[in-house]
Amino acid sequence: MAVRKFKPTTPGQRHKVIGVFKGTITATTPEKSLTTGKRSTGGRNSSGHLSTRYRGGGHKRKLRLVDFKRTNDNVPATVKSIEYDPNRSARIALLYYADGSKAYIIAPNGLEVGQVLMSGPEAAPEVGNTLPLAKIPVGTLIHCIELKPGQGASMARSAGTFAQLTSREGDYAIIKLPSGETRKVLLTCRATVGVVGNSDHALEQSGKAGRSRWLGRRPHNRGVVMNPVDHPMGGGEGRQSGGHPRSRTGLYAKGLKTRAPKKHSSKYIIERRKK
Repeated sequence: MAVRKFKPTTPGQRHKVIGVFKGTITATTPEKSLTTGKRSTGGRNSSGHLSTRYRGGGHKRKLRLVDFKRTNDNVPATVKSIEYDPNRSARIALLYYADGSKAYIIAPNGLEVGQVLMSGPEAAPEVGNTLPLAKIPVGTLIHCIELKPGQGASMARSAGTFAQLTSREGDYAIIKLPSGETRKVLLTCRATVGVVGNSDHALEQSGKAGRSRWLGRRPHNRGVVMNPVDHPMGGGEGRQSGGHPRSRTGLYAKGLKTRAPKKHSSKYIIERRKK
């Protein structure tokens, strides 16, 4: 996939870089049986009070029901189309199974319309196929990885990301995640072979504030421009640096460890993520 750059005919066009749909997206309307309405809260809770600031507006969306479990084992599925999903950075692919069912999956790089995919322990370790980590060759690039067997994919799902199966130890596979973290995952957990598609998403630039509004993000006030009563970094005569970066509630914003020191899953982490 490529990106489009524009001539600076307007201030908004000057820095705009967007993805190209032509040639990558093969369908313009989603599968009706796999979509549902999505309500927007606008940052309000059940009482109608504003509980999360800087949210609201945005374009109306429909949720695509993506199959992250891929439990329809040993049933061949044909890729019918590759579609845009407004709820995620990656593209999604519509599968038609031989038993008549349909499903959306995260589309990996190199996936083509008409390609046949499989899932389950008997599937071949080819791009787009989902199988247990015990059946995937060491060194393979994978995505959509489960943390618990049957839970559904929870890691390496955004555009252009991938993890690598580095080795196996007993009942566990050693996986290097996109963050740089190396951790153990049970061999019975499933993963999909390949790299998540739409890798050029990282090159996109909005170019104007209006594109943030389309996504439901309202203008965000910095702490240093507030008064001391409103933010720990506010106040001061003239322009002040604001002191140590911290949140509105006083927690340090940089360098403070927020992970629980005795978290149960820490024993599965071999090497922490790269900062």
